[in-house]
Amino acid sequence: MRTQAVAAEFCLAGQEFEPAYLSLHRRGELWRRAEAARERLSHCLVCPRNCGVDRMAGKTAACHTGRYAQVNSYFPHLGEEDCLRGWKGSGTIFFSMCNLRCVFCQNYDISQATRGPETTPERLARMMLDLQAQGCHNINFVTPEHVVPQILEALPIAVEAGLRLPLVYNTSAYDSMDSLALLDGIVDIYMPDFKFWDPALALRYVKARDYPEAARRAIREMHRQVGVLKFDEQGLARRGVLVRHLVMPGEIAGTGEILRFLAEEISRDTYVNLMDQYRPAGRVSGEQFVEINRRITGAEYESALESARAAGLWRLDRRAARRFDVL
Repeated sequence: MRTQAVAAEFCLAGQEFEPAYLSLHRRGELWRRAEAARERLSHCLVCPRNCGVDRMAGKTAACHTGRYAQVNSYFPHLGEEDCLRGWKGSGTIFFSMCNLRCVFCQNYDISQATRGPETTPERLARMMLDLQAQGCHNINFVTPEHVVPQILEALPIAVEAGLRLPLVYNTSAYDSMDSLALLDGIVDIYMPDFKFWDPALALRYVKARDYPEAARRAIREMHRQVGVLKFDEQGLARRGVLVRHLVMPGEIAGTGEILRFLAEEISRDTYVNLMDQYRPAGRVSGEQFVEINRRITGAEYESALESARAAGLWRLDRRAARRFDVL
């Protein structure tokens, strides 16, 4: 078990930090990526749904999003992980709609029920700059899997107007390899949420049987691009992968298998947030999903922590670490 004494190897103290995308922008590559991403919209394979619709013509399918991204809200978020929110907040941009159909989604009204206003690339760029002007420590794209082309369209506009914050890609991990290739060298911090291990349960609860396979593939690629999470001297995350996992009632998410995968196939140094805030929401009511129509117990959360320890994972988010005594 590692301790605080070796945490220095994950600190970028003394090194001048520059967001990854600036190097690409200086070479003109950011504009090329934006154009390549936009071309994908005419036969959309942006996410693993592979719908193939012409979103440039306003057609929609699984994500109910056409030519332009829909933004529900954007603001400095003080409820994210400590290493993201800092003291002035993480600059979150909440996209409407989603490529999953989580029956328990705590943002059900945003992700499935209500479409947000369409947002042009210029408007999205202004949102990034506004969050930077408010002092946010990063730009945090929430539910971005289906709008990677729209994000990449807006990014060079924002950069040319002065954007200099690291980018956080806050995802369900239901991402396509093609989209992740376009993001290589652009995203600083990947924050995937590995939801379910079992394909049959993924089909039941998030309506995507291939979710576990897609998530494993995506997280491997994210780690290849940016490595384990590293911080600056103030404790702010600057580059790497931070994995979230929501502990579910009855341990139906496959927490043990997911944590072993992270330890054995990604890295035992993977930074993990084991989230204990599950509550019935979305479509969880009545008898259809009675097995998850409750909060998790203390014993279930402690079992998840024990699974992390058994797997050899030691870098847990501080809120969990206070109960696990590792950081």
